[in-house]
Amino acid sequence: MLLELRRLTVPPGQRVLLEEVSWDEFERILEDLGEHRAARVAYDNGLLEIMTPLPEHEFSKESISDFVKALLEELDIEFLPLGSTTFKNKLMLKGIEPDNCFYIKNEAAVRGKARLDLTIDPPPDLALEIDITSRTHPNMYEALGVPELWRFENGELQINILQPDGKYARRERSRIFPDLPLMENLPKYVQKSKNIGRNKTMKLFRQWVRDSIVRN
Repeated sequence: MLLELRRLTVPPGQRVLLEEVSWDEFERILEDLGEHRAARVAYDNGLLEIMTPLPEHEFSKESISDFVKALLEELDIEFLPLGSTTFKNKLMLKGIEPDNCFYIKNEAAVRGKARLDLTIDPPPDLALEIDITSRTHPNMYEALGVPELWRFENGELQINILQPDGKYARRERSRIFPDLPLMENLPKYVQKSKNIGRNKTMKLFRQWVRDSIVRN
């Protein structure tokens, strides 16, 4: 299987599904694919998905990631962004690579760690998925206990909050940023970045955050 994967080409925006993949095979596949790659993987109880994102996907991912970082910096909240780190739980037979993720409340618990094991370490506080390529797996984030999942699709932001029953519920406000109307405003800044450029947009976004903090 590893030899076949080396020869495998997944066009941007497409995905490949492999069935009956054991956990050990999944681990070997991750090692074989390496960390420096465009492809993203998801593993759920023997089903392995390999997907390569589109440029539009990457633009939205980077833009929203920059906005989240700016939010946390302006609010003076310590955080650790871990990008598309592979989060795995062998006991649950699940593994997922978000488009980006952030340790915020649990930042101190994982600070300085070279490896994370979700059987003993907390999951990231916030995961970000861009649904242009339709690869989001909310059930896997639920199983791993990620408190908040943001999905960006068709120019809209969806905020999902983990409930006591272990399922996500859509909410208009983030628990991490409860005082900011991000659902209606963040997509506007993503579009603005396309129109006037990143740097000008980031300055405007930071000013919006500061003004919102003062009003609250």
